Amino acid sequence: MNIILISNKLAKTRSVSLNGLHLLAIAAVFLTLFLMAVLAAEYAIVRFQPSRISNEMRTWLATAQNHEQQKQQAYLRESLDTMAVSLGQMQARLLRLDSLGTRLVKVAGMKPQEIDFSQKPAQGGAYVPVGQQDISLSTMNQQLGSLSELMTDRGDKLAALETLLQQDRLRKKMLNTVAPVSSGWYSSNFGWRIDPFTGKSAMHEGVDFVVPLGTPIHAAASGIVVYAAMHPQFGNLVEIDHGNDILTRYAHASKLVVKVGQVVKRGQLISYVGSTGRSTGNHLHFEVRFKGLAQNPVRFLQNSAG
Repeated sequence: MNIILISNKLAKTRSVSLNGLHLLAIAAVFLTLFLMAVLAAEYAIVRFQPSRISNEMRTWLATAQNHEQQKQQAYLRESLDTMAVSLGQMQARLLRLDSLGTRLVKVAGMKPQEIDFSQKPAQGGAYVPVGQQDISLSTMNQQLGSLSELMTDRGDKLAALETLLQQDRLRKKMLNTVAPVSSGWYSSNFGWRIDPFTGKSAMHEGVDFVVPLGTPIHAAASGIVVYAAMHPQFGNLVEIDHGNDILTRYAHASKLVVKVGQVVKRGQLISYVGSTGRSTGNHLHFEVRFKGLAQNPVRFLQNSAG
């Protein structure tokens, strides 16, 4: 297509040649302008003269509004579900803290009525509505997360405090003890370590004595054998109850020489070193437990009278 331009200011006429691509671009521009004009007109009608909206437009607007409401409701439900899970976890941790606090009160020798964890704390004061703001769901989730982390931290610290208090009581009730094996060295102490099977951090509730296969294992103190059998984790295991809520545990033995109900004396042979159960080699895993809680066996042996 050729377009001839004629003007009084031009000495000569000019012609412009348009191919198919040019025509397509021009058509696209006009179509875009037309759609924009239609949308602007529809917006003006909806904004300033809603009574003139067609039924089709009303249906389309209602569908769009309904879809948006469904999205908002779905987001709200999801947020509430997340908050409900966080709240449930916090309630479980709070029960754990209450139980732990009650035990600490007893261990510390305090009267239960002095600190009653079953009662809500007393609060009061004048109401001063300064700087009130509505809390959003995102803010609430952040606060719940922070509070949950804080409760976990406080629980860990209270558990550590309970261990220290229990160890103090244990020292006061300490028995005359001997080392369960006559030789060997510690390959793993009491406390947190990297688990040799999983490679993850885990609590090691005893000490490991590395000694040759068949080394005699002796009772650290006098007591009654309450367990002498194969255990899925500890292999051949002997547990001795020494009274006063103190129990010692001897694990991974190759052979047991005592039976349940048998009374043993301090230093008496009870088993032989092996590598049964969850073990990587010949050694003795030795534990001391007070009221079911693991204590550091090194302190148990060092603070004992010979």
